[in-house]
Amino acid sequence: MSNITISVPDDLLKAGREYAKEHHTSLNALIRKTLEKTVVKSQDKTWLQECFQHMDDVQADSKGKKWTREDLYDV
Repeated sequence: MSNITISVPDDLLKAGREYAKEHHTSLNALIRKTLEKTVVKSQDKTWLQECFQHMDDVQADSKGKKWTREDLYDV
């Protein structure tokens, strides 16, 4: 695992340490988790956008078929 150095205002660092302590974690773990959520969320959003784009590209047509909830569970 790589190490990084960041600069933050002293009051933000203090508040971050207090928050981490209150949540029984370290500031390092808190920052790592936040970064992971941000990156993964961004990747998930991109993946979802690609899925919708593929659905649009297929241009499938139900030919007027109306699906009921029961129909969907039978699939």
